[in-house]
Amino acid sequence: MQEILTSMLQWLRFDDMESVYLAIPLAPLAGAIVAGLFGRFITRGMAHWVTILGVAVAFVLSLAVFQHHVLEGAESYNGTVYRWLSTGDLTLEIGFLIDNLTAVMLLVVTFVSLMVHIYTIGYMHDDPGYKRFFSYIALFTFSMLMLVMSNNFLQLFFGWEAVGLVSYLLIGFWYKRPTAIYANLKAFLVNRVGDFGFLLGIGAVLLYAGTLDYAAVFADAPEMAEQTMEIFEGSPWSVVSVVCILLFIGAMGKSAQVPLHVWLPDSMEGPTPISALIHAATMVTAGIFMVARMSPLFELSEAALSFVIVTGAVTAFFMGLLGLVQNDIKRVVAYSTLSQLGYMTVALGASAYGAAIFHLMTHAFFKALLFLAAGSVIIAMHHDQDMRNMGGLRKYMPVTWLTSWIGALALIGFPGTSGFFSKDSIIEAVHMADVPGAGFAYVAVLAGVFVTALYTFRMIFMVFHGRERMDEHTRGHLHETPLVVTGPLVLLAIPSLAIGWYTVEPMLFGTYFQGAIFVQHENDVLFELGHEFHGAGSMALHGLTQPPFWLAMAGIATAWFFTLAAPGAGETVKRLSGPLYRMLVAKYGFDRFNEVVFAGGARAVGRLLWRVGDRVLIDGLVVNGSARLVGWVAGRARLLQSGYLYHYAFVMILGLLGLLTWWVVA
Repeated sequence: MQEILTSMLQWLRFDDMESVYLAIPLAPLAGAIVAGLFGRFITRGMAHWVTILGVAVAFVLSLAVFQHHVLEGAESYNGTVYRWLSTGDLTLEIGFLIDNLTAVMLLVVTFVSLMVHIYTIGYMHDDPGYKRFFSYIALFTFSMLMLVMSNNFLQLFFGWEAVGLVSYLLIGFWYKRPTAIYANLKAFLVNRVGDFGFLLGIGAVLLYAGTLDYAAVFADAPEMAEQTMEIFEGSPWSVVSVVCILLFIGAMGKSAQVPLHVWLPDSMEGPTPISALIHAATMVTAGIFMVARMSPLFELSEAALSFVIVTGAVTAFFMGLLGLVQNDIKRVVAYSTLSQLGYMTVALGASAYGAAIFHLMTHAFFKALLFLAAGSVIIAMHHDQDMRNMGGLRKYMPVTWLTSWIGALALIGFPGTSGFFSKDSIIEAVHMADVPGAGFAYVAVLAGVFVTALYTFRMIFMVFHGRERMDEHTRGHLHETPLVVTGPLVLLAIPSLAIGWYTVEPMLFGTYFQGAIFVQHENDVLFELGHEFHGAGSMALHGLTQPPFWLAMAGIATAWFFTLAAPGAGETVKRLSGPLYRMLVAKYGFDRFNEVVFAGGARAVGRLLWRVGDRVLIDGLVVNGSARLVGWVAGRARLLQSGYLYHYAFVMILGLLGLLTWWVVA
């Protein structure tokens, strides 16, 4: 396979690779600027072609980076683009770190983004904000590229906040919808909670390492591990543990881990293409990438790894359960993203960073595929997203049906699909991990296999199989979506099926991440797991005998029974489950808790401050009170001005007597 790729990429040779690195993020940025700032002067066609061209250039150049660093084995590049600020001994720079980890992220981000850009031509065809949308998604791509290419915490934070800002604009793209405005505000505020911890972590890095450069910080990591700080008096904490936990709190916001997950399902209020881009290749993967990049720090803190693995396990299982009660096709896929992000986080906590990035890559392809397939169904259904109004779409939309099946099989980890190689590797790695909480995590991710198969094929069967439940008008206009929509589905289905076969060995058990990811020898579960690896084919065959496969089959069978064989049985289960079903529908009460305690509490404090602080203190005492005091004093002082000369003479005599008395007494 390496020889084939090498021959295909021979033409991607550049003498000045530094210019290539710079051009990768700038190409989408140029497209975003043209489509955004000059939108009124260009046609709709020019708007989509200039942004697609920018992302296509970034993708081609990312292939060149992959060729140079991975296939040709070139040394990692760590260089400065320009110096932003110098103060004392501190220098803040914009720079790039290009290694194998960066190379795979560049390919994932640019390829998925390119597919989303092409797909958007069909999905947003009649939208009045067409040019604005293309500008936003190109800017989103630029922001993510700057994040993954950064070589210092300053640029990381810039990309981190930039993807948050553009996601706010995209989730609320249809700004005339109150639900969209609520969703983008929710995403923005929840991420501010995570970003506050992230910023504190960066501040702690600067305080104890004296620099924000990755290489320098990683070199100082062993020394930081020996230092302690007292957050509470008399209770010393390891500096590196505090730094890692604070950084991970930022990842909990961006990568939607419990309890900072509540924004992600509501992001479905944005157009489907941006749902695919957020969930597959940009914002939500930023936290996973960041922790993998920070492996030299996390490996020195067992407390941080334990916190990470437990958080991921809770997210993987309990967020998957919420997918069982969703009827909106996009929300089913959204809760699937939450669960799969939990799997990646569990892998990070087990020190299987390579498995986390591997699953990030495979998940990007099949999750983008599922989202775009859902969008294809929504187009055909005239933007009806309720699965209860679908059914039997297989005969009307054969390409969407087939690609959806491929994405679904990859999602549940069916042996031979890309999702199998990455997901099963995570499960086995967690099983071998010794970090506190690994036992709980193993049970959670194993049970999650059944849950994933159940909600995934409940969606597949309700949408594409069984009786047709749409109205006659919709049925009369059902047809496959145009090539501009189905083309990206086919192109995403190919890596969803095949890429795992060629990448599982080098990325998990080879030296692909050597030098990019650091793992303590005693924590290296992938190294131990590699002793049992005898090739991708053998792994796929062995997977047919393992518990994850049979749990997935049980999930599919259960979904078939409740949706096709005995659809009425589902209502009986709802009645019997009672409180459990209502708890899932209420999303465990997180939204209600946030609405009542945080949002309601903030509003109550605001009203109290307005009444007491503004009306009583500021208006009552300071503004109006001072005015009334001046008026009262003036009113009394006015009485002294009678206009009679003898009154003034009498006052002067009294004043003179007073001065004489004071002088005599003194």
